[in-house]
Amino acid sequence: MPDADWAEFSFDGIGTRWEVATPLPLAPALRSRLLERVEKFDAGWSRFRSDSLVGAMAHSPGRYSFPAEAAALGTLYRTLYGLTGGAMTPLVGGSLERLGYGPAYTLQPSGPPVPAPRWEDVLDWDGTAISTRAPVVLDIGAAGKGLLVDLLAAELATAGEKEFLVDGSGDLLACGSRTVAVALEHPYNPAQAIGVLELHGRALCASAANRRAWGDGLHHVLDGTTGRPVRTAVATWALADTAMEADAMATALFFVPGQVLRDAFNFSWLTVYSDGTADHSAEFEGTLFT
Repeated sequence: MPDADWAEFSFDGIGTRWEVATPLPLAPALRSRLLERVEKFDAGWSRFRSDSLVGAMAHSPGRYSFPAEAAALGTLYRTLYGLTGGAMTPLVGGSLERLGYGPAYTLQPSGPPVPAPRWEDVLDWDGTAISTRAPVVLDIGAAGKGLLVDLLAAELATAGEKEFLVDGSGDLLACGSRTVAVALEHPYNPAQAIGVLELHGRALCASAANRRAWGDGLHHVLDGTTGRPVRTAVATWALADTAMEADAMATALFFVPGQVLRDAFNFSWLTVYSDGTADHSAEFEGTLFT
């Protein structure tokens, strides 16, 4: 975590807790811009808001114009959809809602799992324009929090901030000369760590089956081809130059080995599997405890 003498600006956004740490307190105007950026992002991408663009798309097919970040996000998702054979898809929102993880937060399945619709059947994503041929529940949770980390970092950099840490509930981006020590949380015991990583000038994101879990073995990482939670991996960590990419890689590692992703993405990783084994890239910067 950042040095004890750093100032922290904490707030809630997109359903989670955020902290921005800087050597000196942020100016009130910059704090306001950060909060405005979070609200703008939520108004576009939240599937938990009926007044968002995604909320409108869930009710009416058509052509929707999204903010500028949609272009890179769409390219990322389309690549990962192909690399995972359709398992990682932004069309998994309806499957999540059927299992109880929807705007009403019932956390009670309304029926058996259902696969997500196929991208090629219902969706055209061209830059910032997204067109649907049927009502669909778009869910960008696999990369969205990381993307917002990047957007907040861009606001800070534009304002002249050179040293900072953006922490979106564990999705981290460090900028500047300082190194931040990050504990790698034990997948079965959040009070313990399985290792430590020294984060410097990059983004680190993690995904785990024990986060956003409910009911009888249900959690948020679903295989789009089946609509069922993934059972092979239990925790992943990914390091990349952007938090959006690190966030997406941390999810993609639930579906395919890191080696499958390396041809398309420049990142390092650690995956812990349900049988207790682990796999990591040779250059993964973390140290595992023995």
